[in-house]
Amino acid sequence: MKKAKKIILITLLVVLVLFIGVCAFAGNYFYDLALNPNSDKSSVLGAPQNDSGDYDHDAYQQRQQANYDWMDEKGGTAIQMTSYDNLSLNAYVIKNEEPSDNWVVICHGYTGFAKQMIGSAREFYTRGYNILLPDARGGGDSEGDYIGMGWDERKDITNWIERINADYTAKNVILYGVSMGGATVMMTSGEDLPDNVRAIVEDCGYTSVWDEFSHQLSGIFKLPDFPIMHAASIVTKIRAGYTLGEASAVEQVAKSVTPMLFIHGGEDTFVPTWMLDVVYDAANCEKEKLLIQGAGHGAASSADPELYWSTIDNFLAKYVK
Repeated sequence: MKKAKKIILITLLVVLVLFIGVCAFAGNYFYDLALNPNSDKSSVLGAPQNDSGDYDHDAYQQRQQANYDWMDEKGGTAIQMTSYDNLSLNAYVIKNEEPSDNWVVICHGYTGFAKQMIGSAREFYTRGYNILLPDARGGGDSEGDYIGMGWDERKDITNWIERINADYTAKNVILYGVSMGGATVMMTSGEDLPDNVRAIVEDCGYTSVWDEFSHQLSGIFKLPDFPIMHAASIVTKIRAGYTLGEASAVEQVAKSVTPMLFIHGGEDTFVPTWMLDVVYDAANCEKEKLLIQGAGHGAASSADPELYWSTIDNFLAKYVK
């Protein structure tokens, strides 16, 4: 009898060790896949559920070159800042040729970089804003060995706002972000922000990093949350300092006192459209929302630019004086 119990105990221990080993491997694998800025993300970005429709690479490159030329023409300059955890972070400043004390901080998306947002910057520039375009940590010319998914970036954005207030006259500051940038400005909204931060516009941001990764894990790999999400969250805590669950836009907007406009595309399958109502309902600040039918992920502004920008204009007019 004792021998049988011993065999069972050893078997259980072996199974437990194997389970822990598999979880550790899976957690590190999915961490690197999602959060290592240098890893190949084609399996995620190229997955059918994340397909953004027809993509004309040549047309995109032409638009980007025109945007770069515009930025050079307007005298865009790079500035640097040291983060709370001693990273060198980069951003670009574009001062409006018309004297203005209005500023917009524009946050880019997942695996992106600041200059991808020049198209949005041009829209705000025509509305009289000075522009700050930060490279998120691990992106563009900013240092960092992981993608913060908006959670660590929320502290970086508050520091960039402090930089604007220290170096320039800024009567009004607004925050604007798309995709991960949308999540970033929502996560920033729950922090103690200066009084001159008047409003926030988020476009297709996710409810939490856990929810977004769970959505991708199920859709791409057909896997349940347990145990992979839990293992990946532990690995993220060890390697990046935060858990996937604590990186929550929902909890941050619930603390916000800054007026917020929530925008989403009706056909978004990368950050699913249902997340719009969740973050909107959680917000306790003055708020509005806009759902643009037929728009995929990050495509609301191009699907109906007139509705998109007129809604932003009308919203900001109530708070930017």
